Amino acid sequence: MTETLTRRIADELTVRPQQVQAAVDLLDGGATVPFIARYRKEATGGLDDTQLRQLEERLGYLRELEERRRTVLEQIGEQGKLTPELERAVRSADTKQRLEDLYLPYRKKRRTRGQIAREAGLEPLVDLLLSQPDIKPTSAAGDYLAPDHGFADADAVLEGARHLLAERIAESADLVGELRDLVLRHGVLRSEVVPEQREAGAKFSDYFDYSEKLQRIPSHRALALFRGRREGVLRLILEAGTDASVADDCQARVARHAGIEQRGRAADNWLAGVARFTWRIKLFTRLETDLLGVLREQAEHEAIDVFARNLKDLLLASPAGPRCVMGIDPGIRTGCKVAVVDATGKVVETATIYPLPPRKAWDESIAVLAALCERHGVELVAIGNGTGSRETDKLVADLSKRHGALRLTWMMVSEAGASVYSASELAAREFPELDVSLRGAVSIARRLQDPLAELVKIDPKAIGVGQYQHDVSQSRLARSLEAVVEDCVNAVGVDLNTASAALLRRVSGLSETLAENLVAHRDAHGPFPNRAALKQVPRLGEKTFEQAAGFLRIRGGTQPLDASAVHPEAYPLVKRLLKISGRRLEQVIGDRQFLQSVNAADYTDNRFGEPTVRDILSELEKPGRDPRPEFRTASFRDGVEKPEDLEPGMILEGVVTNVTNFGAFVDVGVHQDGLVHISALSDRFVKDPREITRSGDVVKVKVMEVDLKRRRIGLSMRLQDALPGDRKTHEGNAARKDQVRRDKPGKPADRGRDKAAAAQQGALAAAFSQAKKR
Repeated sequence: MTETLTRRIADELTVRPQQVQAAVDLLDGGATVPFIARYRKEATGGLDDTQLRQLEERLGYLRELEERRRTVLEQIGEQGKLTPELERAVRSADTKQRLEDLYLPYRKKRRTRGQIAREAGLEPLVDLLLSQPDIKPTSAAGDYLAPDHGFADADAVLEGARHLLAERIAESADLVGELRDLVLRHGVLRSEVVPEQREAGAKFSDYFDYSEKLQRIPSHRALALFRGRREGVLRLILEAGTDASVADDCQARVARHAGIEQRGRAADNWLAGVARFTWRIKLFTRLETDLLGVLREQAEHEAIDVFARNLKDLLLASPAGPRCVMGIDPGIRTGCKVAVVDATGKVVETATIYPLPPRKAWDESIAVLAALCERHGVELVAIGNGTGSRETDKLVADLSKRHGALRLTWMMVSEAGASVYSASELAAREFPELDVSLRGAVSIARRLQDPLAELVKIDPKAIGVGQYQHDVSQSRLARSLEAVVEDCVNAVGVDLNTASAALLRRVSGLSETLAENLVAHRDAHGPFPNRAALKQVPRLGEKTFEQAAGFLRIRGGTQPLDASAVHPEAYPLVKRLLKISGRRLEQVIGDRQFLQSVNAADYTDNRFGEPTVRDILSELEKPGRDPRPEFRTASFRDGVEKPEDLEPGMILEGVVTNVTNFGAFVDVGVHQDGLVHISALSDRFVKDPREITRSGDVVKVKVMEVDLKRRRIGLSMRLQDALPGDRKTHEGNAARKDQVRRDKPGKPADRGRDKAAAAQQGALAAAFSQAKKR
């Protein structure tokens, strides 16, 4: 069975079965995805972390399927109903849904009307009418009266027989699968407003009369529809197709499956009625539940993927690096909280200033900030982007103007999740002497130094860079985000002698307990001199050392290679390179010309192949290189501080805060993110907004529309776009749209596309309601 799973996963990932089997063996042996992706390329044929995550997820699903398959076979076998044909069907079921379809007739269930009819002995009547439809149903029913079971007359008997036959037909796995596929291809989902909720549910107004083909509903619209239903505003109705022909076809298939034909015989009308009843009441009701469940699952999967991709972009945002930073958590009535951290992230001083109403201590606040900057050599100022951020931005600009010698650089920093961290047990342990509000300022400062090191302290779900994150499976979301954090931390690497326990626990192979043990050992014995010293940490064994060592960096230690991503197991290979070349390690590190002249094949052996040798040579060229981009800041326009300051046509610089399937949210410094719809990201057709931009990018946008009443800001990254109603360039915009349509792949739009396009506005309404209101 393992071979079957391996082959199936290999086909799905388009890789060789040997690669999959090697990865499975490593995972089962306790290896982590980051370790396998980085240090076991020979074994897996170079599978990357994305492929390995897909493999790991699929392996879990298929193993659960196998476990369920064994249970189903056992339970049917115990009933004495496991025929060779049924066993073959169960063993060949390739999805959980197909398996449950097969198991349905044998599942223990509540007592149904069909079962009552069976117990009353009505099954022979059903068989008789199916095999001899010339018999009049009412006459035949008279022979099967069973008053003790509630079948006292012919009408009651025929009603019981109808339920019995309908249940028998509806339990056919093949028929159910066939009809499910048909409705999935042609089905249309329609929504309508619950009349008494029309006013209260105005935010869902674009879905009050909406319909779209089931297969074309994007995840954000699906989740908006399900949210509307959950809040009691919308009713969702699944229709088999755009017209009655699909439903008629389904009903005809039910009849054919049961061997029912309409040939004018005595029982034909009754049998046709049973087929109609089976389709409308038994099968379609079940398919509606199944298919809406599938739609929700797919929508959740896509929403989780969006969250994961945005989180990855945020975690791998460019770090300002080891510089002295002042963090300011803006506040109005309670004042602005200020914290200065040194180049290592250590808090050196804190303060609270009151530049804003009601105190308006502007000059005094500048004096305090100037003194802090001079005393500690502050280079950068990080301003949280919450309420009062633009006023605080003005304050720092004034500080820089009055004290030009400070040569300050300042920027807005997302404070999403900072309050969660400030009140956490981790923050209390880290800063027991600091007030909760001041901890937020520290977090803001550190986020500028190293976003990854600081954000790992926060529950990923609290960072808030997803779409409809509260509407999806929280357990699946948590698993996905934890995997993203692990991959990001290990891609960058961790400084063993400065990292917090929160960061260390994300390193491959390390648990929370081991991370705390590492920090405790470091505090007790001083910095680790080399990676080998890791083995002195309590409970850190050989397996853990193997998994973790390559991702831990020691700078200035006794072994220069410990500052690189070269794994200790490969140190002998480096020694062999040095011996053959006659060079010292100090001469080789950074010598690009020499390293690029080395033939990797000359240094391979039974343990290390060319991929590993090439990785080592690349690492020696730039040891400990950071994969994150260069640090950049955005410049917000003076005088544009709130939505009321925006005017259509303005060209502004901003920071991308969130990327969804329908576009990108951009912070232009007015406490309310604007939306660049997917259609306004580029002149060409864009399938995935992340092809164009990612969270953290600094971009230029044009203000297209400002709706102050609904707090909506429409932006475009196509700076040449005409404003709504501008006739002068309307034709040019139309020409561009035509070009996009020509570039777009796929089939022409169908009749449902108009309503789908109209419903896009509903998606935007729901999306805007989720944007951060700053």
